[in-house]
Amino acid sequence: MAIHWNVSPEIFNIGPISIRWYGMMFALGFLFGFYILTRMFIYEGSKPEWVETLFVYVIIATIVGARLGHVFFYGWEYYSTHLIEIFLPIAKGDTGYKFVGFQGLASHGGAFGIILAVWLFSKRVTKRPLLWTLDRLVVPVALVGAMIRTGNLFNSEIYGVATNLPWGFIFERNHETVPKHPTAIYEIICYLISFGILMYFYYKKKNLKDRTGFLTGVFFIGIFLTRFLIEFVKENQETFEAGMALNMGQILSIPFVLAGIFLIYYSLTHPPLIYKEK
Repeated sequence: MAIHWNVSPEIFNIGPISIRWYGMMFALGFLFGFYILTRMFIYEGSKPEWVETLFVYVIIATIVGARLGHVFFYGWEYYSTHLIEIFLPIAKGDTGYKFVGFQGLASHGGAFGIILAVWLFSKRVTKRPLLWTLDRLVVPVALVGAMIRTGNLFNSEIYGVATNLPWGFIFERNHETVPKHPTAIYEIICYLISFGILMYFYYKKKNLKDRTGFLTGVFFIGIFLTRFLIEFVKENQETFEAGMALNMGQILSIPFVLAGIFLIYYSLTHPPLIYKEK
């Protein structure tokens, strides 16, 4: 028993421009995230107009950070001789270059980019601590992560090793002939659970919501610990990972998990931080 997966990654084409499910999920994720965060700011009495500015910072940081993360963590050997492809949404095929959207984004690079962007935003706009903004932003980001992994599934990418489990996927577009772990679905489920937990803590546990760093710590553990564990059944993304005890995704996840543990401890041993708008 297996699920045959042969869904096209493209929604439609306009000449050389390809509109893909991955890009659609990416865009919808940010739209949903914008709506959720705006409602959160209104709920707690913070300035909702901050959200628009924050999302400009975050969108740019996510794309740039995720792209550079892929380039430097996974593909520098290739991109060092194809510099034009780093920031242009093109890929070289049999008939030349074609606009297809970015082929390679690394979530860990996106995370680093977001943290930097939120630091700049907090310093320039809110004048509040970095963790105050992160504690709110991570709630919709968990949902965005699930939608991006849905795009990965449509691309028939980031899947696992062979399995005999009945929910194994045969990724026919990649000429696979045996069922593989649909690790994108595993991550989607984990990210949605993390999103639900974060929403619960934010709206139902105000004594925890206002403890600086608590929600960010829960997010880091919920997202990156599951990522670390799922990597054990995931195929290596790059050839250099063969033979490594831990692959690149796991190595990059460890600092976030440790940071999550520290932030939860820190938040529970320090008084809550509550702001009221004038």
